[in-house]
Parts: sequence; structure tokens; C-alpha cells
Amino acid sequence: MASVAPARPGTEAVELSVVVRQLRWEAAGVVSVELCAADGRELPPWRPGAHIELVLPTGIARQYSLCGSPEERSCYRIGVLRERGSRGGSEYVHAFLRPGQPVRVRGPRDNFGFGPASAYLFIAGGIGITPILPMVREAADRGVPWQLAYGGRTAASMAFLDGLRQYPEQVWLYPEDQVGRIPLHEWLDQPRPGTVIYACGPEPLLSAVEAAAAHWEPGAVRMERFRAWPKPARPNTEIEVVCARSNRTVTVPADRSVLAALQDEGVPVTGSCREGVCGTCETRVLDGDPEHRDDILSEDDRRAGDRMFICVSRARGPRLVLDI
Repeated sequence: MASVAPARPGTEAVELSVVVRQLRWEAAGVVSVELCAADGRELPPWRPGAHIELVLPTGIARQYSLCGSPEERSCYRIGVLRERGSRGGSEYVHAFLRPGQPVRVRGPRDNFGFGPASAYLFIAGGIGITPILPMVREAADRGVPWQLAYGGRTAASMAFLDGLRQYPEQVWLYPEDQVGRIPLHEWLDQPRPGTVIYACGPEPLLSAVEAAAAHWEPGAVRMERFRAWPKPARPNTEIEVVCARSNRTVTVPADRSVLAALQDEGVPVTGSCREGVCGTCETRVLDGDPEHRDDILSEDDRRAGDRMFICVSRARGPRLVLDI
């Protein structure tokens, strides 16, 4: 398994049988979970920003960012917030998951894309700290200048503070009940050439970051969303999808997604979130003009038009040829 490369979003990711090694309280309502391969072998490698899909015994599958060290190949570490109104994933982890219990994981996949920069500004809200943690460690290890603004509803709810205390000069904490929200205008008013912003957290924070950093250079803001960003409704039309490898042609009705229509016809495609945020259904586009509706691809990726997320995206024209 040591030869397995970190999966790009939507590439064929590994499915593994793993065992829960440890659960640990990290803050009020947040537990970290360590997962080890059931056969004791090394787990596939990953890069800061990657996530795995945890498949619970109930059949529920949820995506969680990896927050441990990429150098630690014996286990994966995730942080799970016990969410109010949980659809069953975080509630099961907190209420029923225990050491020694077998589960499955798919991945890792990397939608966040932590890349080289002259300096970094990390902005995290709540459980959004999880994909940021390994980025912070790598920036510190490489000696690249960085700063972290980390906010939460209360100090007690802010996870992984122990590990961040070793960086007193780079980390600013904003528990809302004590000091208010992250003052984005102070952090983002003055663009910093060469600095890349990585942000993760609830949608109000990410929308505020986008607005406050709109005058920064293109590509300076990179973020990962928990859920799809609200978008204006777009009219759908019937399209034709040619599956090149399967030698199949499927008509996708206006009221069905490409993913759902292909699955209806027995074409072997997979999806998970069905909101364009997890990357599971990424598919190569061989011909045609995709209409992107995901929350993953950068503007450069969208212009390239060589891949799409078929759970939400469609076509600008009547026909697409996909590598399926």
C-alpha cells in the first residue's frame, strides 16, 4: 500500500477496512477518532487538506477532514462535531463508536489542494480547524511565514487548542463569547502579495471571507465548504451523455442529475454528498461543454472544462462525452 498516491478528488479512491483505535475528547461536543487498518498495514498517503469518507455500520457515509500528520501512516485521525440536527453520522460517532469497532473508509481525497506560497493566512471557524491543522504543521516545518485566525462560539467548544499553543506568535484565538467574531476587516483590508488564504468553517464565515478578500489577487482565497453554497436556481434541459468506456448513451431528463440518470441505467458510477462538495463523483470530460455547479473547482479548473462533478453539474449544450 505504500505505493498508493494520494487520490485527487473523484479519482478511484481506495476502500479500506479499518478499526477504531482511540477516541478522545478535544472540546465540548468534539471528539477525535483514530482509525487503523484492520490488517495492520500502512494506510495510503495523503496531503494536508485531504478528507476521507467514513462508512458507518448503519450504512451512513460522511466525509471528515484528516487532521493528524501525513507522516503517521499507521492511522488516520479525524475530528467529529456532534451536530444539532445530525442526520445520523456525527450522532452515531459520538453515541456508539468505540475502540475496537470495525468500520470502512474511502479515500483519501484532496479537494482543498494545499500548495506552495510565499506566506499563508489560515482562517478557521469551529470544526473547520480540522483540515487547517496539518497545513499549519507543514508551513511551520517548512519555515514559511503563516498566521492563523481561529474562531468558535465559546472557548470550550474550540478543539485542538493544546496543539496550537506551541505557536503563540502565529495563532490568534477568537472565542465569540469572550472577544467576538474574527475581525475579518482587520485581517483582510490590506492585500498581501504572495500570501494565500486557506479558510474552512460554517457558510457565514466563508461568505464573509470571500467578500472581505474580494480585492485580493485572483486565486488568493481557497476554501472548503461543509455544504453546498446556496446558488440561484438554474433551468435544466434534457441532455445526452455518452459513456465512452462503457459504450453506452444515456438520456438525462431535466429533472434528474447526470449521476442519478446513469445509476438508473446501471452505469457503474459512485457519488456520496450529491451536493458538489465531496469530490466522490468527479469524472473526466472527453467532449462537450460542462456547466459547473460544484463548490470544489477553481475558476481555472472550470475554464479547462476537462472534469466535472456529475451529482450537480450538467452541460451547456445538448451532449457530453464522459470517461465512464
